[in-house]
Amino acid sequence: MESLPSPMKRLAMTSLRIVCGLDELATHSRSGLTHVLSILDPHYPKPEVFSAFDEHDKLELRFHGAIEPKRGVRLPREKDVAAILEFGERLHAAPNLGQRVVLVHCHAGISRSTGAMAMLIAQAHPELDEEGVFERLIAIRPRAWPNSRMIGYADDLQRRKGRLIEALAGLYRAQIPRIPEIAEYMRDNGRRREYEMAAQARPSVEPYRTDAGRSPASGKGQGRAREGSGKGQGRVGKGK
Repeated sequence: MESLPSPMKRLAMTSLRIVCGLDELATHSRSGLTHVLSILDPHYPKPEVFSAFDEHDKLELRFHGAIEPKRGVRLPREKDVAAILEFGERLHAAPNLGQRVVLVHCHAGISRSTGAMAMLIAQAHPELDEEGVFERLIAIRPRAWPNSRMIGYADDLQRRKGRLIEALAGLYRAQIPRIPEIAEYMRDNGRRREYEMAAQARPSVEPYRTDAGRSPASGKGQGRAREGSGKGQGRVGKGK
């Protein structure tokens, strides 16, 4: 049986480098993408722009960006997060396919897509602690406000024992002064609980950079190793 690549080989094979919203998709049609994770509202039409993309492996999921139950809203479910993590495992399962270049998008490139990218980073980089996961995320997508419901399921499925959620709260607190218009939108549109999480945390997440000043978007950086117990752009709008 062929074994899975080591974590170091995964780093060389995979570039988790693009998070975007619908209005940015066209700029990536010839970016050499090999894999696309598409997260859309349940009844939103398939974006026609994908017909112009290079050939790629694609997973499409359908759910809203909400975190609380509401009539007419389909929340992210555990099986959706499990599907994202299975997508991530497929990226590394065949070591002879060469370099993978991954794009993750939702409607605005702020919440669902950044939640998905965070769990893919955690999966691909087991040497990172949880703060390191979110540092890499905001280096890829500075306007990140990951969906907490998605991260909660990922924390359970990846056996992070609450550490991803704890680090997420620290990210929210750090992001409030950086992207106040997004933070206030979330607070006022059904996601106040995330804003309140920030009040209980310390602002501990800074963008990750390698010693050479490169973003981890290039897939070359090592990041911060786990210590002890392991303590974009897009517009704000209806679909996150």
